[in-house]
Parts: sequence; structure tokens; C-alpha cells
Amino acid sequence: MSTRRISSVAHVGNIAIGGDNPIRIQSMATVDTNDTEGCVAQAKRIIDAGGELVRFTTQGTREAKNMANISQRLKADGYTQPLVADVHFNANVADVAAQLCEKVRINPGNYVDPARTFKHLEYTDEEYAAELQRLDERLVSFINICKEHHTAVRVGVNHGSLSDRIMSRYGDTPEGIVESCMEFLRIFKREGFGDVVISIKASNTVVMVQSVRLLVQQMDKEDMHYPLHLGVTEAGEGEDGRIKSAVGIGALLTEGIGDTIRVSLSEEPEAEIPVARKLVELIPECTRLRAKAEAGIKDDTITLELDAPDWETFQLKAAMAVGALLIDHKATKLVISSQTSNTSLSSEASLTSLADSILQAARIKFTKTEYISCPGCGRTLYNLQETIAKIKAATSHLVGLKIGIMGCIVNGPGEMADADYGYVGAGRGKISLYRGKECIEKNIPEEEAVERLLQFINEDRQA
Repeated sequence: MSTRRISSVAHVGNIAIGGDNPIRIQSMATVDTNDTEGCVAQAKRIIDAGGELVRFTTQGTREAKNMANISQRLKADGYTQPLVADVHFNANVADVAAQLCEKVRINPGNYVDPARTFKHLEYTDEEYAAELQRLDERLVSFINICKEHHTAVRVGVNHGSLSDRIMSRYGDTPEGIVESCMEFLRIFKREGFGDVVISIKASNTVVMVQSVRLLVQQMDKEDMHYPLHLGVTEAGEGEDGRIKSAVGIGALLTEGIGDTIRVSLSEEPEAEIPVARKLVELIPECTRLRAKAEAGIKDDTITLELDAPDWETFQLKAAMAVGALLIDHKATKLVISSQTSNTSLSSEASLTSLADSILQAARIKFTKTEYISCPGCGRTLYNLQETIAKIKAATSHLVGLKIGIMGCIVNGPGEMADADYGYVGAGRGKISLYRGKECIEKNIPEEEAVERLLQFINEDRQA
């Protein structure tokens, strides 16, 4: 049995994260942060479903300032859960948000470093040190604002938005992801600021798990114990999104790692909460199942027997129990059997399909098209769920093909490093299409974009 990693406690408004506190569940609004009525209504649905924190994108000062209105309205109606501002590309917005919200998320990949060009840049040691000094000066100013207003911070690293500076020195590696985070944490520690939560996310479960493990090791070496937020970003929707999340998040939870989680689904945000809650509830049982499955590995095969009251719980339990074993390549084959007489949970075809989905989520064996789709946020300027459905309907037969469907450019091109093609929101009613990280057509009218994407895929496959 694993024991939970001991972390320090971060105070976020009226809740505490880390230490002996329960694992906190959270989600993120998908409506425009300037839409006060829409944000309040969506936040209430998230909280009513069990969400303990609600995050909003604040891409500009206007959005950051409107967080005060959203907070005021929610508190007037008795909703006191902490609100989190999500900031990218503009450190000045983080300064504003820190005065109005209980917590601010900053992304090391774009807090001070310029927007990515995906070009390799050469730095001398002196030039690199100068960039770190610039980061230091800007971050200290932000920390002082957070101290004054008792605002917590999430240092949120995304695999898809590492800076050119980090990529050029460390490459697209877990080591680079961890160092991107540690640069910031060293400054927080030196400045004596402890209300910090860390997240390292990727759409690739292997990268996510390896990076979080490495971060924990590095923090231990440097005597840091900040609480950790877990999530598989751009996990998708439906069964695939749930299974991928359970593989990645579950692998770490069964190792005792994790103080707060979010399941990122391309669905309504309140739909994420029951899934996240179930993962937390399943920790003890899945830890035992994992140990039993590992002990029984034979001929490169994991044999898993389990029961559950419903199919979703069955899927989550299976994925969570074997996620770490597959990510670590303790075996590369999986056989699942059901201990129930319920035919809906014991169909051989369903169990085989589930095993294949888990193997794909762990990046071992691809038996269907892979969709890397974000959950959307206030930056998304097109109907994400409808678009995903259209693209899936037209490409689900392309086994092994990876397609990224992104609401905006925050993680778009970067998170699609693992994808063959990408569909990225570029502005209101405009879409840019990618082949890998290369933009092949910019600012296409939304009504034409899906057909153009399919055209590019078909042309490449016929070439």
C-alpha cells in the first residue's frame, strides 16, 4: 500500500490544499470571463456538482478586473469557494488578478519569456543567466503583491507551452519541464512565499507521469514540499477522455502523489467533477488492485479481475489500477475480466475494447484514432464540442492517426507536438490548421475549417 506524499499546506481563500487535507477537486469555466451572468451560472453548476475551486481564463486586464464582479455575485448567493485567475502571456494581468482573486495561475512557459517560435536558440551561460535575472525581478514584484493580498499561486507548467529558452537548453524532455518549474520555485522559496501549488501537465500520459515523478525527486533534493495539482491536459471527451485521465492521474494517486486534481474533459465543466471525485474515492482499492496485478504479471501480460456497480466506474477502476504498470512498461499486454454476472459489465467485446483503450492511453498500442482535444475556456471562440463531433465522425476510421483540436494558441501548437494534425482557434470565427507543429494554413473561416483539415489529411495519405 502506498502512503500519501507529505506536502506543505497552501492556503487558498477558505480552503487548504496539501498536508493532511482531503484531495481537492476543481474545474474551469468555459464561458467568456467578461460574461458575468454566464460565469456565475457556470461556477454555480461546478460548485453544486462538488467543485471546490473554480478557475477562469483572464487573458487581459478587463477579464481580470471582472473577476471581482463574478466573486461578488457568487458570494452574495452564498458561494464562497475560491476563484482562480488563469494567466498566460501577460505578467501585468497576473498583478491585477492577484489583487482580486484567491489564487492566480501563471505559466512559466509564457510568464516572462516571449511567445514560442519553435526555433532552437543559442544561449551563452551569461545570456541564459541574464534571462533568469529578468525573470527573477519580474516574479518578485508579483510575489510581493500576492503577499500583500494573501493570494495563493499555482505554478502551472504545460508540456505544450515550454519556452524556446527551456526547449533550446533542455529539449522536449521531462528534465526541461521540471527545470521550467524549478526556476520559479527557487524564487518563491527564497522569498519565503509558501502558498504555492504546482502542476505539470501533458496530453501524453507517459510524459505527465514521468515529469511529475521527476519534479517530486528534484523538490526533495532542494527541500521543497509544495502541494501538487494533477491533470492530463487535452484528455478529450467521453470514454477516451475518462480513461486517459484515469491512467495518468490514477498512476500518481496510487503512488501517494497528488493534493488536488482536475479531469480535463471536452464537455461541460460540471461533468468533470463526478469523474474526479470517483478517482479520489477509488485510491485505496486501486492501490491494492495494482499491487495484485503487478505480482501476477506473466508473459508480458497484466491480468486484471474486478467488479464495479456501473460501466464508468469499471473503466476508471481498470485504468487507474494498471496505469503506472503500463507507463513503466512492466508489461505491454492487458487482459481484463469481470467478476460480475451483469452482462453489460462482462461482455468479452467490451472488455477487450476497454483493454485496448487503456493500452492506447498509456501509449503502448494504438487501435483507433487518437484525439487530443482541450476542454475549452473563455479563450475558445468556436463551438468546441460540435467541432470535435464533426472531426471524429469523419476520421474515426484512421487508426493510429493523432489529431489535436485546440480552442486557442496557449497550448495549441506545442501540445500537438505528439499529433499528426491540428485544428486551433486563431480568433473569433477563425481557425489555423497544422501538420505537426507547422502551420499549413492560417485564419480559415470556421465554417470551412473542418473540410479543409480533412482535405489536407486525405491529400497526405494519397501522396
